[in-house]
Amino acid sequence: MDLDLAKVREIVERALAEDIGAGDITTRLTTPESAMVSGAIIAKEPAVIAGLPVAEICFQLVDARQRFSRLVEDGARVSKGQRVALLNGPAAAALTSERVALNFLQRMSGIATRTAAFVKLVQGTRARIVDTRKTTPGLRILEKYAVRMGGGSNHRFGLDDGILIKDNHIVAAGGVTAAVNAAKVGAPAGLKVEAEVRSMAELEEAIASAADVVLLDNMSIAEMRAAVEFVNHRAEVEASGGVNEKTVADIAATGVDIISVGALTHSVKAIDLSLELSGPENPE
Repeated sequence: MDLDLAKVREIVERALAEDIGAGDITTRLTTPESAMVSGAIIAKEPAVIAGLPVAEICFQLVDARQRFSRLVEDGARVSKGQRVALLNGPAAAALTSERVALNFLQRMSGIATRTAAFVKLVQGTRARIVDTRKTTPGLRILEKYAVRMGGGSNHRFGLDDGILIKDNHIVAAGGVTAAVNAAKVGAPAGLKVEAEVRSMAELEEAIASAADVVLLDNMSIAEMRAAVEFVNHRAEVEASGGVNEKTVADIAATGVDIISVGALTHSVKAIDLSLELSGPENPE
């Protein structure tokens, strides 16, 4: 799934309106309208880049005369000091759009970089790394795209495109069996029914009710291994809870199919990127 650029434009427009407000006072007072600059966006640390199309939209919306040239594509690994994009155009526009463009690029690259680290840690196993709905409100389309650029996969995008029966649904429905059976009866064509389980007893209920996917919630490594053996390919098995860089390899080794990692988006560290401007000459 590629980025929906129309939706991205709406997100960027809101971000620019928030930042610029009634106008960039500092730039208006200090920067001649005729001044032109060139510059480069530079990685200050190793990273997997994501968000260049978003940054380009940001620069273009502030002033269509700004020329943004990518030196790498999203998903590329870059080293410290490497230039990832070039910018040429009016100085005032560059100064006004710089912060918002970098905010998107830094956060999205942080997500892609951390995702790539998790993906590397489970290489050689059947497990695939997926994200969750623990995203920044209003930015989900960007953050889930960044996960893909890091080599991960997307879980459901929202409540309307996947059936995931969690613990509170089970309480409300009156048990695992009741919840899974009701979901199987009413599920739209093509949607799998996934059930969260916290014990072997709940797992047995979910499998007996023909859940398509079972989510092992905060189980120990030994419990996960036993659960995978019990399921025996009758359903996909997802692991969730307690997943970090120290535990993910052991979780993958249990034989689970999916490992969901909320930390990919909810607490990621932004990558240090900067826009360094110079005179109007081409920085190439």
